[in-house]
Formats: sequence, C-alpha cells, structure tokens
Amino acid sequence: MGKRKASGEGGDRAVYREFGPADPMARAVPDRPPNQQTLRVEVSRKGRGGKTVTIISGFQHTSNTLNTLAKHLKAQCGSGGTAKEDSIEIQGDHAQKLLELLATKGYQVKRSGG
Repeated sequence: MGKRKASGEGGDRAVYREFGPADPMARAVPDRPPNQQTLRVEVSRKGRGGKTVTIISGFQHTSNTLNTLAKHLKAQCGSGGTAKEDSIEIQGDHAQKLLELLATKGYQVKRSGG
C-alpha cells in the first residue's frame, strides 16, 4: 500500500491530465490596457435580500489584476465587495464615485440601468 499525504500538503489532485492548462481555473483572458475596455456600472438589489450593490462588468483582465483593482476600488469607497469572473461587486450605491475613479484610471465607463 502507498503512503497517503496529509490533507494540508499541496499537490495536484488530478491523477492524469493529457490536455489543458495546469490550473483548470485559470482564465485565458488577455490583460488588455484600460483604454481598450468599455465597462458598465450598474446598481442592483436583485437576489440580495434588499441590499444595494454596485456592479462593474466588462473587465478583460487576469484574475490577479482584477483582484488588485477590486481591492483599490473597495478602499476608495470604504466598503466591502468581491471580484467575480469578469466583474467587480462593491457593497452600497457608489456608482457616481466609481464612474469618476475608473475614468481617471483610463477606462471607458458607461452607466447602465436606472
């Protein structure tokens, strides 16, 4: 019988992989410069128990760049949030502030929704 690794030790859990990237969760999205991206800023409450969330969608960045940008925007707004696949969610109604912040960073930003 072989030895078992402790649950805390690293390693790829895949037994065999012939094709595909080493990290299957890695996105194959080019990290485009801000002036080549058009973003949409929307304020939403749907599916969040009445809580207001500002959603910025349309990013074409790698996950590391998106997480760094989300951290910066959350700090500027003074609230929490998260970075998802191609969008950032900031808790609260910060649409106007985010429009200005993203425009100063060089993004093309449009307001979406009401």
